[in-house]
Amino acid sequence: MGEFVNLEETEVEGVALVRLDRPKVNALNTQVGLEFVEVAKELEQRSDIRAVVIWGGPRVFAAGADIGEFPIEGDDRDPTGMVDPLIEANDRIESLSQITVSAVNGYALGGGCELCMATDFRVAGEGAVFGQPEILLGIIPGAGGTQRLPRLVGVTKAKEIIYSGRMVKSAEALELGLVSSVVPDEDVFRAALDMVAPYARGAAALANAKRAIMDGMHLPVQEAVQVERREFKAAFTTDDQVIGVTSFLENGPGKATFTGR
Repeated sequence: MGEFVNLEETEVEGVALVRLDRPKVNALNTQVGLEFVEVAKELEQRSDIRAVVIWGGPRVFAAGADIGEFPIEGDDRDPTGMVDPLIEANDRIESLSQITVSAVNGYALGGGCELCMATDFRVAGEGAVFGQPEILLGIIPGAGGTQRLPRLVGVTKAKEIIYSGRMVKSAEALELGLVSSVVPDEDVFRAALDMVAPYARGAAALANAKRAIMDGMHLPVQEAVQVERREFKAAFTTDDQVIGVTSFLENGPGKATFTGR
């Protein structure tokens, strides 16, 4: 599909891989952002894909933005041309109906950290390192870091990480709730695949649950409950609702075989 970002099949039915491969460190430039947008657009149309793993390979997830693209000359040093595709990509990834997980080996810094925070879950290798080091360049995160990091680890800790620009190793990331699990480096992709495989076999209402959470997160609770009400009602229009309720009444809980429709 793209030069650096591609949508690939996996051995698990219903689970796709989004593979970032831009040697040497998967630096995120304008083209990478645009390619992520195109992959996200395709995923929005793919009902056969129920879960997605984003992986930068066994060495590095993404070590940050391509600093060579940053404007440093003249008075009109406007970076929006390079950052806007990354913002759109992260927003689209976060809004996907599929359940998503980032498989993080090595560095996930700056834009790389922002990318992985746009997925539902993050599986990290023992040697993984996270951070928003933009302040060390005299700038701030620009693709969602100041907004998603506080929502994951809390405002005070996010301020400390962003203000200092320091790196966060995987053990601390787990303690903070930034990642879902930490595994040996060589097991990261397999662990991420295993994590989302059950969701690929799950009820269609997983998409309703995700929309209820994400759409309601930033609303006052009374309005957010109405979002939940909307998605609760929508879940009753799925085939899986009939399958799930019928199976419960006939066989007890947890025995339904869902179709994803």
